[in-house]
Parts: sequence; structure tokens; C-alpha cells
Amino acid sequence: MNTPSRTGLLVTLLTATSVANADWSANLGFASEYYYRGIFQESTSASGGIDFATGGFYVGTWAADVGDGLEVDGYFGYGFDLGEVDLTVGFTGYYYTGDFDDTYQELNLGAEFGLLTLAVAIGEYENFDGPTQNYTFYSLTLEKNGFYGKFGGLAQDFEGEYFEAGYGTTIAGVDLALSLIVSNEKLVGDRDEAIVFTLSKSFDL
Repeated sequence: MNTPSRTGLLVTLLTATSVANADWSANLGFASEYYYRGIFQESTSASGGIDFATGGFYVGTWAADVGDGLEVDGYFGYGFDLGEVDLTVGFTGYYYTGDFDDTYQELNLGAEFGLLTLAVAIGEYENFDGPTQNYTFYSLTLEKNGFYGKFGGLAQDFEGEYFEAGYGTTIAGVDLALSLIVSNEKLVGDRDEAIVFTLSKSFDL
């Protein structure tokens, strides 16, 4: 699954475009450790993607090194304002070129109000030769001036919670972030803590 920094990119795509202002963009990134939703994926992972957004609609793809091949994500959706609340609805699929993991497909819902962002994903996991598993992901993020804190978790066939806190900034056009991730035993089998450094660069096409 994809990196936490994707969340900020999708919010930008959903809320900052219009029909008269269609936009293609690309991104490259690097993570000292690749964690997604509190779960370790791979050490020193490089990534890249391309996105198109117009009139609140967005579509894109993103790929990351997961050691045994690539994770390749595809997504699309729509964002709109309802009073002072920014709402999003979309779809994300997570696919793999190797045997690192199997396919995830999910419906994504989001709401942003002031400093708070609520995200919910309702999905299915194909689970190789086993029975298909269902999951619900939820998170609540508080962000101000580059500092953020997030509580997230999984329910249904997957369980567990994690907490993430960090700071991000942009220097000379490069996005830099440092985060602390703490995951509980239900989520990862044994309590896990990590400090992760990421950098990324976006390009208008």
C-alpha cells in the first residue's frame, strides 16, 4: 500500500483544481522506511507517480519499491465543498508485480474541516489462495503549520491501531518530512516504533 504522504497529495488534487485549470503533475519520492497505515512495508523505498486533476475530479497512478517487485496503485475520485467542509469520494486499487502481497481494492471517503481531516476506506483483500477478507480503515488527523498528529486503525478481518506524529516543510521546492510511528500489537503482531524520514518532489507537466 502507498505512503502516508500520498494523503496530502490527494487533498491537493481534490480541492485545488477547476475545469478551466486542468492539471497534469508527476512526483518522485524516497522514504528511509516505507510504512503505510502503521504497517512496515520496506526499507529505503523509492517511489514515483503521475496525476491528472480537473474540476474536482482526479485520476492517477503511483508505484513504490517493496523489495519483491513493485507496488502499483491506481486511483480516481471526486472532491467537492459542502459549506465549510471539503468532501471526497474515490476508489483505490493496490496491485503487486511480485509475491510481496496480494490485491487490495477500496472505496475512499474523506472530510476536511479546518485543522481536522477524517478518512475512511472500505475494502476487500484478495488474500492469495485464501478467502477474501474485508476491512475498514479509519483515521483522524490534526494538522497546523506543518505539524500533524494522526490516529488510525483497522476493523473487520484486520484489527489494530497506530499513532503517527511529525512535521513537514518545503525547502527549495523539495518536500521534507520527519515522523514518529507507533503501532500496537493487534496491528503488527508485536508493538512497533519507527522514525521515518521522507523527501519528495512534484513537477507540473
